[in-house]
Amino acid sequence: MSQPSTGLSPAARSLGSAPLGSAPVAKPARDPRIDVFRGLALVMIFINHVPGNPYEALTIRNLGFADAAEAFFLMSGIAAGLAYTPRFIEKDCLRHGLWRAVAPLWKRAWSLYLVQIMLSAVALGIFAAAFQITTEAEFLTKINMRQVFQNPTQSVIGIPLLTHQFGYVNILPAYSVLLVCAPVAIMLGLRWPRLLLALSLTLWLLTGVFRLNLPNYPNPGGWFFNPFAWQAIFVCGLLVGLSQRQGYRFFPASKALFWLSVAVLLGVLAWRYVPGLGKFLNLQMHHLREAGVPFNITSHDKTYLSAPRFIHILALGYFLSQLPSVTHLSGHQMARPFRLIGRHGLLIFASGTVLALVCQAVMMARPEAAWMPWVLPAVGTAALYGIAWTAETSRRVLTAPAAPAERNPVHDSARFAAPAAEPRL
Repeated sequence: MSQPSTGLSPAARSLGSAPLGSAPVAKPARDPRIDVFRGLALVMIFINHVPGNPYEALTIRNLGFADAAEAFFLMSGIAAGLAYTPRFIEKDCLRHGLWRAVAPLWKRAWSLYLVQIMLSAVALGIFAAAFQITTEAEFLTKINMRQVFQNPTQSVIGIPLLTHQFGYVNILPAYSVLLVCAPVAIMLGLRWPRLLLALSLTLWLLTGVFRLNLPNYPNPGGWFFNPFAWQAIFVCGLLVGLSQRQGYRFFPASKALFWLSVAVLLGVLAWRYVPGLGKFLNLQMHHLREAGVPFNITSHDKTYLSAPRFIHILALGYFLSQLPSVTHLSGHQMARPFRLIGRHGLLIFASGTVLALVCQAVMMARPEAAWMPWVLPAVGTAALYGIAWTAETSRRVLTAPAAPAERNPVHDSARFAAPAAEPRL
């Protein structure tokens, strides 16, 4: 008799149909490219968050329209698909309950929320301290802080609601919203991945047509990183992670797609740097917008993840994924600092945000110091590596098996009387 269809892919059905009590499916080897590219994205975000430094010329945004933020969301989607898929396989859900699959995602979203609140408080402290030291009123109006100092009652309401966000401290709210919604996306992606992609792209398109966004308060407008738009790039990454975790490729390896991605990347470079071409193409986009083509297709807007930015990051991601040399270089010893930084993404993002805001305040206070734009970002990047190295060393020490201790009746009685240690988050 044929087996009833579950709607899952063959790989997912095979993973979920293992008999109870059987050995767990071996975890695939960690792909070094994910850590390397996430590490690169985090370093670039830090550098771009210190405006006016010469290292900005080395970041991804000089290759076209997308920048490190798009790369960060794409890599985060891939990592989420790889990390959280197994618990959503049908048999595992029946065995342990759906909450066991959903809880880690929502727990991570809660962690992001707490980090966002902490970073907002630290940002306020940095710029308030800069004002106290310099008495320059400019520090009280930077990065959307004017409302806090001029309208504190409403702003204090908006900060914990995530409706009032400071500049350079506004990526995590969108990411946390996406993680809250991720269980539905994963369950749909395991059964009907193409439907998930179609729904995601439809929502992205409608977001531009109807200007959908979450509200700001007390400011007008919406979130700078609009979750209704940015979910599209997260879902593309999620589908890559889901399929890779199940042993197949959602976006197939294809010479046609590879050369199409090359053409897109070369076209974007020409758009940016060939004299006169960019102005001409932007004018054509303006005419299309006047003819009724949706705003997020005919602009370069970041909030709504405009089509040029979206297509650029997808083409770049596909191009790099097809090069064997990229995999080899990602596993090389020279890439270890970026792998280490990418492995501790949330810690490094939070640390980089604080360091970037400190660098901003110092450079604003001493604009005549020409050496600062050269030295501070370099020192900050080295500090990020040091933080990642410390975190990795600490993790290895804390997770290493303890050496067997000699028997001691006093120690044994204390051990049985002591409460169990809290599990690490």
